[in-house]
Amino acid sequence: MGSRVSPREYGVSESNGFLPDAAPLTRLPGRFAEWDEIGAVLPKHLAAGRARELLSDVAPLDPATLTGQAERERAMLLLSYFGHAYIFGGDVPAGAVPANIAVPWHCAAGLLGRPPVLSYATQQLHNWGRLTDDPRIELGNIHRLQGFLGGMDDDWFVLVHVAIEAAAAPVLRASLAAQDAVLDDDGDALTRALGEIAAGLGVMSGTLARMPERCDPYIYYNRVRSYLFGWDNNPALPDGIVYEGVDAYGGRPQRFGGETGAQSAIIPFLDEVLGLAGDDDPLAAYMHALRAYIPPGHRAFIEKVGPRVDLRGFLLRHRPAGAVDAYDACVTAMADFRELHLRYAAMYVHKQAQRSAANSTAVGTGGTPFMRYLKGHLDTVRSHRIGAPG
Repeated sequence: MGSRVSPREYGVSESNGFLPDAAPLTRLPGRFAEWDEIGAVLPKHLAAGRARELLSDVAPLDPATLTGQAERERAMLLLSYFGHAYIFGGDVPAGAVPANIAVPWHCAAGLLGRPPVLSYATQQLHNWGRLTDDPRIELGNIHRLQGFLGGMDDDWFVLVHVAIEAAAAPVLRASLAAQDAVLDDDGDALTRALGEIAAGLGVMSGTLARMPERCDPYIYYNRVRSYLFGWDNNPALPDGIVYEGVDAYGGRPQRFGGETGAQSAIIPFLDEVLGLAGDDDPLAAYMHALRAYIPPGHRAFIEKVGPRVDLRGFLLRHRPAGAVDAYDACVTAMADFRELHLRYAAMYVHKQAQRSAANSTAVGTGGTPFMRYLKGHLDTVRSHRIGAPG
């Protein structure tokens, strides 16, 4: 029997998956509350075209004086919104972030082991709260903490992803159980665990399918998406941006990718567990590079779990009764999730009318030719069925 993996050692919640155990903080202590106050009025100032004027008043406080992960994540949330609002809150994107934002932003990012840019971890994992005492993290019981322009479409886009993360928690538990079953040479337990993975992926797809309920493609593209871009392979910021006052960068422009669902730890985790990554798949290579934007503990968790068990190889060698069909059901469920994502990428971005270089319909917020990458990766996933293709 091989060694077991404890998700908690990597900052992964037994109950919430990659979401934090406790709901993110809604306020910072002491003088840092000034940042909360600016965050609260940021949407109004963005709508009025006065965001940069507002953000010039951000106090350059030191996030290193904050105690605990939750406070630092709250600081990172606010500073990331301040930075992106400053860059994209004018008629043309700004090529630099002023020192009063850039210096604490760089500090907070360093404390958390992520780049100073709005990432999926900040935008989704640490940007929600419950509406009631009901502990379930699901649509109808969660709200968004910080937004740009705000509104139903903007909030719903984030909350659907939060709910998907919550729905993935049972999938993570079942994935570890599947690996344990391989280590124990227990075909029945493996079949059960794979069935739970496929069922959980179905719930995740069902949650993603709710995106159009309250997030209109036109509004998403024209009001929400432009603030999510980064400055790596961004046609509107070809040289990146300067973080003024950050000594580590020496005044040199930096290039970081923007917030994208490809930064979620769920899919790379499952790719590793199920053996779905293709060496010649450009999206897989890109997603591996994106691990720099994933929280370090989650990144280490993926890297620990990946080489732990060759689950697919075990199935190819031994073909325990029922387990191959259960595995193929997981692959099909992964393909279904990816196919829905591809369909929404076309609906929400690719088919929209591009009006500026700052909001490309061909380049994703993370800086990739996303339609080509997503389609190629979908084909790669489907090719991993062990039995007859379905």
